[in-house]
Amino acid sequence: MIGRISGRLDWRGSDHVLIDVRGVGYIVHVSERTLAGLPGLGEAVSLYTDLLVREDLLQLFGFPTMLEKEWHKLLMTVQGVGAKASMAILGTLGAEGVGRAITLGDARAVQAAPGVGPKLAQRIILELKAKAPGVMAAGVGLSVKAEAEDLVVEAAPAPRKAAKVDEGAARRAGATADALSALLNLGYGQSDAAQAVATVAGDQPEADTAGLIRAALKLLAPKS
Repeated sequence: MIGRISGRLDWRGSDHVLIDVRGVGYIVHVSERTLAGLPGLGEAVSLYTDLLVREDLLQLFGFPTMLEKEWHKLLMTVQGVGAKASMAILGTLGAEGVGRAITLGDARAVQAAPGVGPKLAQRIILELKAKAPGVMAAGVGLSVKAEAEDLVVEAAPAPRKAAKVDEGAARRAGATADALSALLNLGYGQSDAAQAVATVAGDQPEADTAGLIRAALKLLAPKS
């Protein structure tokens, strides 16, 4: 499985690029948004990739972040959403925009992607809405862009005797921070988002990040 490609950008088309990796050229299909963000020809480029395997075809699809790649894979689980539709949605909304639209049930935003009709947009919302908070929670660490050069970081040796740490408190703090970050990415104000997360964290101290996001979104939803 080819999960990432780093090399020199040799050529770009309307929906794909050619990346030279030590003399071997890989054709990678990308969205318009990703294509617009790539460097010039001859420069170093790196993309996370997903390999589509069919009986008569092998295609690589490229993404600037792991978060976008994960959304691509999730969108493809919806009946009627192929690679072309998924790339169109991501190209129109971006990874954060897809998460925002699905979480808030905004089918019109999804429908704005070329080739996506109202029925398909609604199906995407219905099938993925429950999964969106989990992807968004994971996205806090997945949104980092791929770098052209691989970095190897050696772990520091563990101390012989570590100080006693309240692991439960550390976990709760991390979940709260990640939930707040996800809500801010959805466009909520700092004050409203922080208050909602704090309220939920107080009521549900054992909730994980995805649980905090779901509960906070209910508090922030407009009251009818």
